[in-house]
Amino acid sequence: MSRSVLAVFPGTFDPITLGHEDMIRRAAGLFGQLVVAVAAGHHKKTLFTLDERMEMVRQVFSDVPNVTVHSFSALMRDFVVAHGAQVMVRGVRGTSDFDYEVQLAGMNRSLMPDVETVFMTPDARYQFISSTYVREIASLGGAVAQFVAPVVHERLLARVRERHAAG
Repeated sequence: MSRSVLAVFPGTFDPITLGHEDMIRRAAGLFGQLVVAVAAGHHKKTLFTLDERMEMVRQVFSDVPNVTVHSFSALMRDFVVAHGAQVMVRGVRGTSDFDYEVQLAGMNRSLMPDVETVFMTPDARYQFISSTYVREIASLGGAVAQFVAPVVHERLLARVRERHAAG
């Protein structure tokens, strides 16, 4: 891959997991600039606010100079075009992700014919991790430190304590 290529890695990141981190760090090594695009997630009831999710992503990648973090709330196409990206990076954990992502890539190709979609799989250690599972396990009092960065773990436990105290 070219070091001059700008790529976008979109997601909700609620919260960002070690699987996300693995793929983003590797993608940052492939592309000159990598924009982590944090979705507002209007279609989802998120545990963390958009600002909190963006801050966690920034903290996790503070040591990676070619990674920047931005939010988006409209079509991904509009975000990618506005940033002048040539590549969209998508994570695929298994066949069910792949089926969905292939359809999405086809739609994106029709909306953005000049933008390539690159699929990445996380390291085998992280293929089973999802933000949904991490949130659920944490909310039920299970251990999730092995699935997220320490800064994310601290915030996740604090949020779960807040929710339990309020509920």
